[in-house]
Amino acid sequence: MSTPGEILNLCKERDVKVVDLRFMDLPGSWQHFSVPVGELTREVFEEGLGFDGSSLRGWQAINESDMLVVPDPTTAFIDPFLEVTTLTLTCNVQDPITREDYSRDPRNVARKAENYLKSTGLAETAYFGPEAEFFIFDDIRFDQNAHEGFYHIDSVEGTWNTGREERPNLGYKPRHKEGYFPVPPTDSLQDIRSEMILTMERCGIQVEKQHHEVASAGQAEIDIRFDTLVRMADKLMMFKYIVKNTAAAHGKTVTFMPKPLFNDNGSGMHTHASLWRDGKPLFHGDGYAGLSDLARFAIGGILHHAPALLAITNPTTNSYKRLVPGFEAPVKLAYSSRNRSAAVRIPMYSASPKAKRLEFRCPDPSCNPYLAFAAICMAMIDGIERRVDPGPPLDKNIYDLPPEEKAKVPTTPASLDAALENLDRGREFLLKGDVFTDEVIDGWIEYKRHHEVDALRLRPHPYEFALYYDI
Repeated sequence: MSTPGEILNLCKERDVKVVDLRFMDLPGSWQHFSVPVGELTREVFEEGLGFDGSSLRGWQAINESDMLVVPDPTTAFIDPFLEVTTLTLTCNVQDPITREDYSRDPRNVARKAENYLKSTGLAETAYFGPEAEFFIFDDIRFDQNAHEGFYHIDSVEGTWNTGREERPNLGYKPRHKEGYFPVPPTDSLQDIRSEMILTMERCGIQVEKQHHEVASAGQAEIDIRFDTLVRMADKLMMFKYIVKNTAAAHGKTVTFMPKPLFNDNGSGMHTHASLWRDGKPLFHGDGYAGLSDLARFAIGGILHHAPALLAITNPTTNSYKRLVPGFEAPVKLAYSSRNRSAAVRIPMYSASPKAKRLEFRCPDPSCNPYLAFAAICMAMIDGIERRVDPGPPLDKNIYDLPPEEKAKVPTTPASLDAALENLDRGREFLLKGDVFTDEVIDGWIEYKRHHEVDALRLRPHPYEFALYYDI
């Protein structure tokens, strides 16, 4: 579906009763409001519908609260979970007075990144293919107040439940780091994941594979076919929505939190990227791992800007509990073919020039995909324009390097606060073409520091009592 007329015809054919209009807040959660189907006219696709933007995280002040949502007809799908037949449309956000696209609308930032890429003449299209990991739990409880703070996770697959009375306890619970990937009955979530991917395909998302992931307690991964920058961000939001609602229908809960379990693997979002022009892949060449010089410079841009980039691709305090040695999450800013401990990997599954791409392994699924993909794209563009040499590849196991050799390899920031400081200092590559603006970056840093970094810093941690109570 690509035109307003086709969408209106679909509403008649499917007897749609309600239209749900969805858009993004700055941190990265879908927001929505709904209208009766009769309110969706051809004019709405041009003129938009008004709403109050003052209460959305990271958005307008209350004295500038009036906003417009303008539906994108190419994003339509019938919601598979709602009892009332509902058509869902992803929207762009505009100022109702100037009719300019709203600077803090993440989808607007992603659209500007696509347009800027074309304007450089380097490429016409950036393709992205994220591999989002997540946990499917059976129960989650957490609280924080003046006199207590705790979380409690449970899963029928949790290795900690091997001794629990379950009448009967059948065993078959994946041990820590051993969830990749035994067949059922140890993998108890095969049918749920299959239901997720079939629902995705009905909604227009092409799925490549699904499987259990490394961690105990229901870690999963579903890989979807690559697409263009904005469209892939749209699809990743649909992906999260489908995964969470499918799990909820089975009485389970999903989290994309990067590191919910201590001493087990966290959830990453390895992100594949490539650039194309005139229908031809630009990353294929005769260099290392079959790369072109343009691809090497793109890698150079990502590695050079990674300390700032991670403030957007790994945007939570919890993200940096995943980025630690020993759990396959890359903390060394190097590149390699096949070496999964490097921040950038060159997949070698296929010799086809069309399959040549880079895999940025640092990002995690807590990110806002519109901002994350746009930032990665801008880092690649800057690397190509400035011909940033990524240096020699590192094909050794990085964790086994001698200390003096390991110390020479740059590392990722150790905390969100450090990443935000790097973003503050190193934002210039994001400002090209007015893709990210100073106002957007300042707003992002302010929100993250006030609502997350400082908020966590103020609160005692449960483990501090184990360390210090008897001092």
